[in-house]
Amino acid sequence: MGVLKHVSLAFVLGISPVVAMAQCGGSFNAFKDGLQAEAVAKGIDASTARAFLAGVRQDPAVLKADRAQGVFQRPFIDFSRRLISQNRIDTGRAKARQNASVFDRIERTYGVDRHVLLAFWAFETDFGSFQGNFNTANALVTLAHDCRRPGLFRPQAIAAIELYAQGGFDPSTTTGAWAGEIGMVQMLPQDILTNGVDGDGDGVVRLKTSAPDALMSGGKMLQHLGWRAGQPWLQEVTVPAQMDWSLSGLSTTKSVAEWQAMGVQARQGALSDLPASLILPQGHKGPAFLAYPNFNVYFDWNQSFTYVLTAAYFATRLAGAPVYDAGNPDAGLGPDQMKQLQRKLQARGYDVGKIDGILGSGTRGAVQAEQQRLGMPADAWPTPALLNRL
Repeated sequence: MGVLKHVSLAFVLGISPVVAMAQCGGSFNAFKDGLQAEAVAKGIDASTARAFLAGVRQDPAVLKADRAQGVFQRPFIDFSRRLISQNRIDTGRAKARQNASVFDRIERTYGVDRHVLLAFWAFETDFGSFQGNFNTANALVTLAHDCRRPGLFRPQAIAAIELYAQGGFDPSTTTGAWAGEIGMVQMLPQDILTNGVDGDGDGVVRLKTSAPDALMSGGKMLQHLGWRAGQPWLQEVTVPAQMDWSLSGLSTTKSVAEWQAMGVQARQGALSDLPASLILPQGHKGPAFLAYPNFNVYFDWNQSFTYVLTAAYFATRLAGAPVYDAGNPDAGLGPDQMKQLQRKLQARGYDVGKIDGILGSGTRGAVQAEQQRLGMPADAWPTPALLNRL
């Protein structure tokens, strides 16, 4: 599942059209010349940059993968059931035992709970068993040249050249996911430069073959992104039959006491005394969770709401939480209906991003606003009833 990480990053970083025209597109060879000049300007030896780029080729398969995002059209219940199996849970717990000393060090050093990293390890590469077979140099330069997100991928291509200059990257043999991530927990070159850790003490950071290196690096990266030691990230809750559903969603944060006063209760254990947001991934009749501050760090790893929620939930399962109560959510929309909805919302002036059939944050916010306007439960879950009302 390594490709999941940056399928979602397809809409992370945009830049102005003027900058995009200056830094992407055109002749591929001329573009490589521009990358070489930029690398040299950053202090990399010209012959080193030239050697890195000499064999780089445009990869049409990368562009095809970049435009295929159908997996994120699945709703949370379907998506999470697809990714989480008893075998994956059993394997995760076995990996936790096998690497207990490494996870002990990660928790001491970086404050990141082992179950969080186990979940990423599982979803990104199935615990290292499939790390992607795309040539990484080709992938990064292809995506940097493509004018969809040069603001994201051009710096990663430069970072790969820097890794090569340091002896930590072979442009002819380094492989990974289609979007340039490398190793067991799938890290991009800039992240490796900043957070790469020699976890096994052999003097080299090997994210593809060394679990200690990969896991320690992932832990350092999460700490770097703002992970708060000793704090939870997600907790399943029960909600009352009636409440102000417009308060749900990541844009609203309240104290646990405020949520409890509205009838929100922990399904198991006690709620943490932290600010939290109420998440209803499939509306007020489906699963319900409180998301604590650490949950927001997940979006720096991956921008897909469905992926992030599933990864965070899986981490709680590995830590002993029960299977969530799926409830009985109202029927949702199919991909074509979701695109129809997005077009209608866009026509009403909402910024829903690309018309892609994916229930992202922009679409959720627009849905919630329209539900409120129409006097419907404003839980951000689009239904055929809402589509018909629009």
